[in-house]
Amino acid sequence: MAWHSFGWRRFTWHRFVSWAGLAIACGGLVLGCSVLTPTEPEAPATPHLLFGNPSEAVPSPHHENNYLIVRSQYAMSYNREKGIANWVSWQLNRDWLGSEPRSEFMPDTSLPTGWYQVTTNDYTGSGFDRGHLVPAADRNRTRTDSQAVFLMTNIIPQAPDNNQGPWERLESYCRDLVRQGKELYIIAGSSEVGGVGSRGSRDRIGNDRITVPALTWKIVVVLDRPGMTLADVTNDTRVIAVIMPNQQGIRETSWQSYRRSVDLIEQVTGYNFLSELPVGIQAVLETQTDTQ
Repeated sequence: MAWHSFGWRRFTWHRFVSWAGLAIACGGLVLGCSVLTPTEPEAPATPHLLFGNPSEAVPSPHHENNYLIVRSQYAMSYNREKGIANWVSWQLNRDWLGSEPRSEFMPDTSLPTGWYQVTTNDYTGSGFDRGHLVPAADRNRTRTDSQAVFLMTNIIPQAPDNNQGPWERLESYCRDLVRQGKELYIIAGSSEVGGVGSRGSRDRIGNDRITVPALTWKIVVVLDRPGMTLADVTNDTRVIAVIMPNQQGIRETSWQSYRRSVDLIEQVTGYNFLSELPVGIQAVLETQTDTQ
């Protein structure tokens, strides 16, 4: 809009200050009758989001319950209110595997100023494991990689029988595929509220700062070899999707018995997975349930 539309010649300094104050109060630059808010920061390029950003997480503290964190080891959407990640996404191939010893659990000091930093003590005596979303054994090539997955933002309260049972066996199976030469793209997270740990049912732990999820879920896209791209994905590409109850009593249950479709996980979470694929291929892969 041209300046004369504002009657600029009669626009006094007092009016300018008032107008500028309105712009600041609105959180953006006022042009005419509209307000332009600052552009949201863009997500950094990362191989860990090859198949998409399922919740459209943003690397801005204004999105405190869908806050995007991108590290060289993984990408995640963190939920400040819940004190856990909504999801974590990562690439897995042989280059990530090694023999580095496990690190110590650490608070994530990279969180925005004023956000509570979950500590390992918040889980002590809760009856729930400090469950990794990106497993420790998926990131043990270097000390830096190992430390990244021991940050408490990568941890959720998991029932011991979930974490040490079918969940762990699926993690090990994924690494077996990698040792066969496959490259995987994995997204893992949790949903709903209320789990059953070794000390009974809980909705929250850590002085109510951390939500205990009712379900854990994981999606694994299996590519035949490292270096393949989205263009190499077809209707026959293997996709493993599971939903497991976060409760005791399932330690001996096979992970295969929890296989479901990606579509079902989308219904449970409200997220949009595999969104970078062509719509037709995406639709086919998301309706199938793995049987291999």
